[in-house]
Amino acid sequence: MERDIYKNILIATDGSQNSVQAIDAGMEIARLSNGKAYALHVTDKSIYISGREDPKWIRLMEEKFKTFGLEITATVEEAAKAAGVEVEFVILEGHPAEKILDFAEKNAVDMIVVGSLGKTDVERFLLGSVSEKVVRNAKVPVLVVHGKRS
Repeated sequence: MERDIYKNILIATDGSQNSVQAIDAGMEIARLSNGKAYALHVTDKSIYISGREDPKWIRLMEEKFKTFGLEITATVEEAAKAAGVEVEFVILEGHPAEKILDFAEKNAVDMIVVGSLGKTDVERFLLGSVSEKVVRNAKVPVLVVHGKRS
């Protein structure tokens, strides 16, 4: 059964186990709707640049995060091939929640799929949660995929 409601699925991934499960869920939704998936990875430079002024260290970290982003897209590519889904890869820099929301709005995304890091209440209060910010501010449905509980 083909439906038009979720044709453009944004799958935001950070490489965590929960985001791998989000990739699988997003690909299945895209497959069932005969839609397209956008695989988005956002590098948050503020976490490795704050307080550091050594240009060599900054370049090293940028290279490591770029390599990590490429590894993540390889994981997404495998899932897309297995599901038979067209996928477009996007790697951005900035605050993850803001970039996810901005990309979704500018690209007519019908649904956002994110993994939950499962932070404690204290961590969420102190740091905030990307998935929580996306859920609160998105103009389209958001699927938050939690890890398997043991």
